[in-house]
Amino acid sequence: MGSNASSFNAGVRAVLDALRRIVQVLRTSGTDTERRLNVSAAQLFALQQLAIFPGLSINELAARTFTHQSSVSVVVQRLVDRKLAAKVASKKDRRRVRLAITDAGRAVLRRAPQPAQERLIAGIASLKPADRQALVETLTTIARTMAPTTAAPPMLFEEHVRKRTRSQK
Repeated sequence: MGSNASSFNAGVRAVLDALRRIVQVLRTSGTDTERRLNVSAAQLFALQQLAIFPGLSINELAARTFTHQSSVSVVVQRLVDRKLAAKVASKKDRRRVRLAITDAGRAVLRRAPQPAQERLIAGIASLKPADRQALVETLTTIARTMAPTTAAPPMLFEEHVRKRTRSQK
């Protein structure tokens, strides 16, 4: 095997190893969160943001979680259904809805570990702007090759939880 092929193989393996480590941490964290708290990792992350930034709108929560509004809406509705969060009318404009964490939601957070998404965001944020942009372009190209869709992706591991939950019924 030539040195170019060897270098290519080593590069592909290094990228896949890094992705495997990231996915493993996210999956392990998500599974542990589900088992210990009976909420998904996405729900925990949203709850945490609501605790830190009370009164967010759905759009503001989407921005805080770096997620599309439609994906956050699904997660929030699950939190509301479980009475871990509530939708309340804005005091300034009764037509606008704000989100509030409930006492039950705060109780979940007191028992919760740091969401893995926080560590992932911190790692991305620590990159130099040029490196972050290169990562965006590279991962976007790979994602389009794997799943050429324009649909908004769900919050991390939220889709997995929903499918599993349905099959458990």
